[in-house]
Amino acid sequence: MQILCDIELVAAIRDEPRIYFLLFLKAFVKAQKSRSYYKRFQVKFKRRREGKTDYRARVRLINQDKNKYNTPKYRYVVRFTNKDITAQVISATIAGDIVLASAYAHELPNYGLKVGLTNYAAAYCTGLLLARRVFQKLEMDEEYQCNDLFYRIVVLQATGEDFSVEPAETRRPFRALLDVGLIRTTTGNRVFGALKGALDGSVKNGLLVLTKTGRVLMLMFTESTSTVDTLLHT
Repeated sequence: MQILCDIELVAAIRDEPRIYFLLFLKAFVKAQKSRSYYKRFQVKFKRRREGKTDYRARVRLINQDKNKYNTPKYRYVVRFTNKDITAQVISATIAGDIVLASAYAHELPNYGLKVGLTNYAAAYCTGLLLARRVFQKLEMDEEYQCNDLFYRIVVLQATGEDFSVEPAETRRPFRALLDVGLIRTTTGNRVFGALKGALDGSVKNGLLVLTKTGRVLMLMFTESTSTVDTLLHT
């Protein structure tokens, strides 16, 4: 049976020389990924394979100074979906991340904001809600009040001025680093609306340079002219 197969192969090569060339070429093709390659292959983290986490940025956000020992380093995490906005204050530990407080845009109808739960204004309100929850949980809500100008925005006209909380006599302000994830930090991005809401809620952000470079937009409504002007925080 094997002899008959060989005879047929020889006859095929005689009729079609390309078959002989392909057989000759296949014998000298080098294996690019051998068994040794796969034995040494290290699988990346699951969330890196899924494209959800930038571990290069995460390491720089959670690294704590050695002289601070086990002091938690808080991140202000903002994420957007098609129908919701999630804002959380998270600290990293060896066992896993711990959420100190969280706020969602779908809670805003309870406070009077019925529609537009994923726009810039909703991001601002979500950040403000989260900031006040953090201070209430830490029993610091009496020491650190909201920015009066934005707290009474219905009555007063917004000027777009930068607001930074000053340390009280007893406890220092709560500090958190803005974690934007994979969001592109372009001018006017909604994530900076959530940042401004947290700042007006008296959370001291560690990345104040973001507000200094004019990334935060503020819509100012003028009652006299009934127009909306888009200005940058300076």
